[in-house]
Amino acid sequence: MLRTLLAAALLIVAAAARAEPDPGLAYGPELDGFPQPFPVARHAVTSQRQPVQMGYLDVPPERPNGRTAVLLHGKNFCAATWEGTIRALTGAGYRVVAPDQIGFCTSTKPAAYQFSFRQLAQNTHDLLAHLGIERPVVIGHSTGGMLAAHYALLYPRETGRLVMVNPIGLEDWSRKGLPPIPIEQWYARELKTTAASIRAYEQATYYAGQWEERYEPWVQMLAGLFRGPGREAVAWNSALLYDMIVTQPVVDRFPDIAVPTLLLIGQKDVTAIGKDLAPPEVRGRLGHYPELGRAAAAAIPGARLVEFPDLGHAPQMQDPAAFHRALLDGIAAP
Repeated sequence: MLRTLLAAALLIVAAAARAEPDPGLAYGPELDGFPQPFPVARHAVTSQRQPVQMGYLDVPPERPNGRTAVLLHGKNFCAATWEGTIRALTGAGYRVVAPDQIGFCTSTKPAAYQFSFRQLAQNTHDLLAHLGIERPVVIGHSTGGMLAAHYALLYPRETGRLVMVNPIGLEDWSRKGLPPIPIEQWYARELKTTAASIRAYEQATYYAGQWEERYEPWVQMLAGLFRGPGREAVAWNSALLYDMIVTQPVVDRFPDIAVPTLLLIGQKDVTAIGKDLAPPEVRGRLGHYPELGRAAAAAIPGARLVEFPDLGHAPQMQDPAAFHRALLDGIAAP
């Protein structure tokens, strides 16, 4: 009996070893081959003594209202994942520019780059200057929300309005007890990324435990980067970016934000970068978005807070209709 069970177990292991660990389409290091919802333009610059390029979407409105919205994506997102919001904003008269930051999606994955929020904000500012855009509505989600806060702090006179959608960076994880995490550890973890791991994480945090098939293309978008020929470069850039996020907090600068600010917060969000690597006693103190959103609204002068009681980290994707109503209402005043 024991031999039979052992033989069966060995057959299962052998079958698993032969199986494709993460079947699906593979994309190039700049998301080559992924079907984009809008044409991708390229902005080539020299940054940190090397040529790099930013992919971006520049989508004209149906009936222009003379205003521009800039959409800043999150860590596990791309410009393309703003598709529904782009259509809502252009339908309301806004020109929409959605860049992929250096290290992400359709943009360059440098082997060596000093990633900082100031650098990414400067790259975005250079792109907007190139396009002749002044005083846009700057809308950032997740890591993009943290970047949007830095952008408003660096360029207050050139920011018409700031919108942060479930931004990370509402707390300083290191101050709350997150231990130092070597970049090599981030890199090793990122190399293990699969569609299954992405899907499980997104279901738990982005969608408050729910799942719908309409979320799957965005899972496959990310997974395709990690299946592709540039997976090591993608994983290394991802590791460098995680280090940037954890080591460059912005929450203490919130009182210095001097532009009209709207916070859109899904209340079932539990996101905290590195929480899975924190000791259990620390893990439980991180990612309480109802408290964090209200604290941020109190800290930012004149900020307006809109809460979505049943939504998670990505309200713009989980309930687009409710989210876009709140967004368009919140940015309607010039």
